Amino acid sequence: MKNNETVFRVRYQETDQMGLAYHANYLVWFEMGRTELMRSIGLPYIEFEKSNLYLPVLKAYCEYKHAIRYDDELTVLAHLHSLEKVRLVFNYEVQKDGKKMAFGYTEHAFINEAGRPVVLKKASPFLWNRLCKALEENS
Repeated sequence: MKNNETVFRVRYQETDQMGLAYHANYLVWFEMGRTELMRSIGLPYIEFEKSNLYLPVLKAYCEYKHAIRYDDELTVLAHLHSLEKVRLVFNYEVQKDGKKMAFGYTEHAFINEAGRPVVLKKASPFLWNRLCKALEENS
């Protein structure tokens, strides 16, 4: 599987008093990329929720390389990096005109409606197999 690309423009509300994109918005942009990636592999989040499974963020990391400003056109590249029994990791790169502006990752757990970790392979073999297939295609 290749990187999924999500293209958008920085909105005025996403900037701070200095005219730069506010740092917390990068995590929102990561989420946009991740959501579209999951949709592109046929696993929109609603498929997990139908099985009473959820993917909360355990860790988030972002390294900022260059300033981003209002109305910049950005591309978020997202891909599934790793998959384990109860967690998965996505990598991201935010680009402007092909230049790396920021990069990072998020790590997520598989949990049930009670907030308890679940082994996805047991809880939903279908979802597990789809993620395994996407990860294999990424290699």
